[in-house]
Parts: sequence; C-alpha cells; structure tokens
Amino acid sequence: MFVMTMTKRKLIRAVMFILVLVTGIAIGVFAILSSIDTGAENIRLPIYNVKRTDNKISITFDCAWGNSNTDKLISILSEADVKATFFVTGEFADKYADDIKKLSDVGHEIANHSDKHPHIKGMNVNDLIADTKECSRKIKMITGNAPTLYRAPYGEYDDKAVTTLFGMGMNVIQWNKDSIDWDKPTPETIIERTTKNISGGSILLFHNDLENTTQALPTVLKSLKDQGFEFCTVSELLLEGDYTIDSNGMMIPKSDSKQTVNQIVFSDNDEANTAFETLAEKLSISDIDALQSKDISIETAQKLASYLTSEQIAALRALPEESLYSGFEKLKEAVYARDVAVPGDSTEPIIKD
Repeated sequence: MFVMTMTKRKLIRAVMFILVLVTGIAIGVFAILSSIDTGAENIRLPIYNVKRTDNKISITFDCAWGNSNTDKLISILSEADVKATFFVTGEFADKYADDIKKLSDVGHEIANHSDKHPHIKGMNVNDLIADTKECSRKIKMITGNAPTLYRAPYGEYDDKAVTTLFGMGMNVIQWNKDSIDWDKPTPETIIERTTKNISGGSILLFHNDLENTTQALPTVLKSLKDQGFEFCTVSELLLEGDYTIDSNGMMIPKSDSKQTVNQIVFSDNDEANTAFETLAEKLSISDIDALQSKDISIETAQKLASYLTSEQIAALRALPEESLYSGFEKLKEAVYARDVAVPGDSTEPIIKD
C-alpha cells in the first residue's frame, strides 16, 4: 500500500504560493512562459492532423520567398473548387501584398508563417512574440482579418515556443503529409507522395513559387477527390469544443482521449474544474511530491502553472480556501491512482489534517 502524507496547511500554502507567483510574475502569460523550462516528457505538440468522422482534409502552402505562380495556383484551386490555407511570412506580405489580397478575396485562408522566417526553436520568447505579432499585423492590414493559425518556419519548434504561441491564441499547425516539393522532385513524385495513404483530417504541405508543384497540383486534387475526400481550410478542419493533442500530434475530441480522472468533479466552478482536469492529465507523482516539500521552488511553481491559462488561474484563485483544498486533494488522489495503482494492489492516500 502506498502511503502519502500532507497537512492541509502545507498544501494550501503550496497551492497559494503557485497561484500568487503566477499572478505576480505574469501579468503576462509571456513572463511565465519566458522562464518555463520543461523536460522532453512535457513537450506540447503542434497539430499535425485531426481526428474526424468525415473525409475532410486541408491543402496548405507555405509562402516565404517568390510569387511566380500565385495566379496559376488561384486558377487551379478555383477550377477544382478547393479552398486552401496559405501560411505567409511578413516579408512575403511586404513584397506581395497584392497576391495575398487576391488569395484572400477568392476565399483562401491566410495564416501566420512568422515575420522574418527565423528558427524559433530556442528563440527568445519576447522576440518570438514580437515576430509573430508583426506578421499578424501585416496580414490584418491586407485582408482585414487577424490570423489564428501559425506554422513554424522550417517546421522547427520546442515546448517553449509552442506554449508561447498557444498562449497568444494561435493554433500551431504542422502537417502529416509532406510533398517535399522544395527539393524539386518530379511532378510524378509529388503526386505519389500526396495521394497515397491519406485519411480524413490530414493536412498536406506544399510550397508556392515552384513549377513542379504547379504541374502536380491538378492531378493531386483530382486524385484526392476521386478517393472521396473533401477540401476545407485548416480552420474549418479543426475541431470545435474541448480537445486534446495526442503523442502523435493528432487533434482529438477530449471525450475520445484516454481519461482516468475526468469523471471526478473537482470543483463546482466550470473553469476551475477544467483547470484541475488539465493538471490531473499533466502532473506526475514527482510534481505532487514537490508540493509536499518544505520549500516549493520557483521552478516547480512555474512548471505547474505553465499548464494553465490565465482564466483558469484566476478561477482557482477565486475559490474559497476549503474548495481549493478539496480540489487539490482530489487531484492528488487522481494522480497517484493513475500512476501507482496496479491490479490487486491497494492504493490509499492518507491525508493528515
């Protein structure tokens, strides 16, 4: 039997330390994010594809350099009645605002691909925020709409970058089918890569300004339509409501994810309950153990707090002390039950009041 002890006073002190720390350092989520240092096991993934019950898929283009085939792409997509998502850089917007306006005016989605196409892995958080905001500003100036999707240059990212971008309200989008057209393969090779083993919810990656892509695209679109796939923008492909992202980067309904604690009602406050559910999914036994230590470190507090939105933090702070304590007791029991219970073993956390 596993035995765990913790006084009510110590737990409340630990919890309040975390919440006060977060509010104090984080008038921005940005200030918290700039100091988060999580291990590989806690990496937050972008969205690579979506679990759907239909055959909808998304065609995407990254636009960072030239614009030689914009009109041709518009013509091909229009003829096939396909709406695509174009991830553009701020520098592309500076040079080819008219192209972006054309794409937007015919119904294609314009998304953020950074301002200056930097390597964001390991990038200073404030620099990442500034770069992302600048690209979004330029897109909104041209199209009238602020983008809500972001694709990392070179497809590179780390936990800090993804967490920062999600904190900015951006869905970070990768892909699960790559044409690798930038390497200038033959059109036949592009067709082979992007029409085989496709499933509903797939996100396909192409680049603009490439002749081989222009040549392959009509056949790609026809083949996928013949297979029964429907095309939509990435924003339309994404799920509405509660979701999670699995270890492969698939966006799935939260009800479909493996839940060991979601039946527990941690709090009568919906936002606070969601916060507890999130922590129950993310925290490990070592995290819980850290709460029992005499001195809670800033690093521990930042790690735990990094999993929550500012609204969830505010909801937890607003709970009466007894409700906060009760919720964290249930959280603690859920984490231990998930990680240490084995068939035939009795796992009974013992709480000292």
